[in-house]
Amino acid sequence: MTDTLNDEASSHSDEPHHDDVGGKLNWLRAGVLGANDGIVSVAGIVVGVAGATTDRIAILTAGIAGLVAGAFSMAGGEYVSVSTQRDTEKAMLRLEKHELKTMPEAEEAELAQIYERKGLSPELAARVARELSEKDALQAHAEAELGIDPGNLTSPWQAAWASLIAFTVGALLPLLAIAWTNVSLRVGACAAAVVLGLVLTGWISARLGDADVKRAILRNVGVGALTMLVTYFVGVLFGTTVG
Repeated sequence: MTDTLNDEASSHSDEPHHDDVGGKLNWLRAGVLGANDGIVSVAGIVVGVAGATTDRIAILTAGIAGLVAGAFSMAGGEYVSVSTQRDTEKAMLRLEKHELKTMPEAEEAELAQIYERKGLSPELAARVARELSEKDALQAHAEAELGIDPGNLTSPWQAAWASLIAFTVGALLPLLAIAWTNVSLRVGACAAAVVLGLVLTGWISARLGDADVKRAILRNVGVGALTMLVTYFVGVLFGTTVG
């Protein structure tokens, strides 16, 4: 029986666990959001300008401005957002540490109640709470009560850099495609680059997040296609009106 349990545990040893899932999801969210936003927003800018003018310098200037502004905006937004989350987590941990110091018995009883609600018998829940509290009370209470790993808090700098780099890489696809092709092929080349980029980010996000690949790709491509279509005709209308 023991050998069977050991074999089953070994067979699941490559599955993600709590100590690395939080960091993985943090990077995944920031990276995919940054890449998608870079592809779609810069594609919308350059396609819109291309609908109004054939001036390569004007298109390139608008695209570069959108890339720089968008990359720093995404990075700054992620830094502020995740910093706020981290500050909240730290405040919750400070409160939990204070409660463990001033009322350890009540906190242990609260932990036991949590495990009872998860299905353990009162005796086993009390034993688990006691043994976990003796080993590392803050770790046990933070994970069970707050859903926080004290040793693996979210990193605002990781999220910021992931967003900045991903946005820049994503934005370069439509920018280069539309800036360095012939006038008659610009919009088509940009559209192809956008579709390719969105298919790739959709596939990566679905694979890393164990989600449905087809749904993720269709969602990404649909949003990008709609953005380019709307902005192109806005550019055409503006260019025609001004002309």
